[in-house]
Amino acid sequence: MVPRLLGVDFTCAPSRRKPITVARGRLEGSRLRLDALDSLPSLGAFEALLAEPGPWFGAFDFPFGLPREFVGALALGDTADAVIAALRRRCADRLALRALIDDWSRSRAAGQRLAHRRTDVAMVGIRSTSPLQTRYVPVGFMYFEGLWRLVDAGVSLPRLRTGDPARVAVEGYPGLLAFELVGRRSYKNRDDDDRRAARADIVRGLEQGSGRLGVRLVLDQGLRQALLDDAGGDALDAVLCLAQAAWAGARPDAGLPEPVDPVEGWIATVG
Repeated sequence: MVPRLLGVDFTCAPSRRKPITVARGRLEGSRLRLDALDSLPSLGAFEALLAEPGPWFGAFDFPFGLPREFVGALALGDTADAVIAALRRRCADRLALRALIDDWSRSRAAGQRLAHRRTDVAMVGIRSTSPLQTRYVPVGFMYFEGLWRLVDAGVSLPRLRTGDPARVAVEGYPGLLAFELVGRRSYKNRDDDDRRAARADIVRGLEQGSGRLGVRLVLDQGLRQALLDDAGGDALDAVLCLAQAAWAGARPDAGLPEPVDPVEGWIATVG
């Protein structure tokens, strides 16, 4: 059975105003059909998504690991499961995680306080935010709230953990695919003409199969308009993750390199 595909734009504190956005689709040859865009207003709704019976394959926009030097310095463990379990024992909430990271960071030289993983810096022309960042873009909080829920739900994470083979998740990074399509042009967080034009160019590029993923997005006019009208860019980010899921789901071990550091993880589609 062909798995359903999910692209998930995650937030660590979802609400009706700022929900988790899920793009649902399916791959038909080289055509990626976008079936629906869903909004999840709570982490409970996210847990329900993870519990949906498979087969499904999803790309989730949050880090699945932390920098090796941070994990080693704090003796958090040697696997993705062990690290998130150790952090949840040590940190009662997200603010406690921030305090733990801040304490470690203060011992490092200025400019090196937020370490990166190998995968964060393995892309040409772009790098992803450090998973230790808990301010501005709170990627660390997203890791803290997202990964343990994948583990608790028993989802398989290629190269990181074996779980239900019918429910498989990889780490997505929509910024990478957007960069490949429109470079450094901004496309979200405002609805001015330039950003709307960038969103239109990304959608057009996805429809034409531009870039190296080799899939062509197919969607109806209503969904297309929804991607253009979403000034926050969450819907478009979810669809970019969906395209990464389509590429990874069609490859052995999700197309991830060998080996992958089991505490750092790896972003899908990164060479």
